Amino acid sequence: MTPMTDSHSPINASHPRAVEDDDCLEQQIQHLLVAVEHELRSAPTGMNELSLIKALQSPPWELLGEVVFSEPEKLYPVHFLLFHVLYRLRDQLSETGESLKISPLSIRIESQSVVGGEGVPDSVDTLRQFYLDLSQYRLPEEAIQQMMNDFWAGAPGQAPAQSEAREAAEVLGFQAVPTDFPTVKQRFRRAVMHAHPDRGGKTETIQHLNQAFAVLKAHFRHSI
Repeated sequence: MTPMTDSHSPINASHPRAVEDDDCLEQQIQHLLVAVEHELRSAPTGMNELSLIKALQSPPWELLGEVVFSEPEKLYPVHFLLFHVLYRLRDQLSETGESLKISPLSIRIESQSVVGGEGVPDSVDTLRQFYLDLSQYRLPEEAIQQMMNDFWAGAPGQAPAQSEAREAAEVLGFQAVPTDFPTVKQRFRRAVMHAHPDRGGKTETIQHLNQAFAVLKAHFRHSI
């Protein structure tokens, strides 16, 4: 894997329409495919979305510009393109007997236990459809917040996998998934308070907590 040259420019997260030309967008995606696969193979236990974004911002890649984690409309274009790349990479890896776990909380390459196929036969992978549709890259700002919440929390009508719920619980400091949602809300509020920048925390940490909270919210919504 070779570092990107000066012929590419980082995706500017502050301007969702900065990459208007489809050919240029595809070039950026190809750079990201190389970088993402390299980073994931260098981290066999996996990475969360925010760690992967940080890696793609850093040398030798420098493929992503500054990301404003506290503003969904500015985070969205980076989040969308990263997950577009992940789903394309998952399709590529399936041809070589590997699979790719895709979740904001845990992204990793795994050996495929079942060769061929994508999920339950005859089922529709709603998230894959969404992220592979590049027209969704330029959503109007008013639609972005709802989209981010919906797709962090899992495909509409589907509960998050048990492994995702456990990982989300661990992010909030639980050893296992709590038995009730009020306990989650209480822990989430306390964690966000401690992670607030005014107390020396980082907005990236708050975003990670938000993702975990969204997953658990969906878990309890579907368990009722």
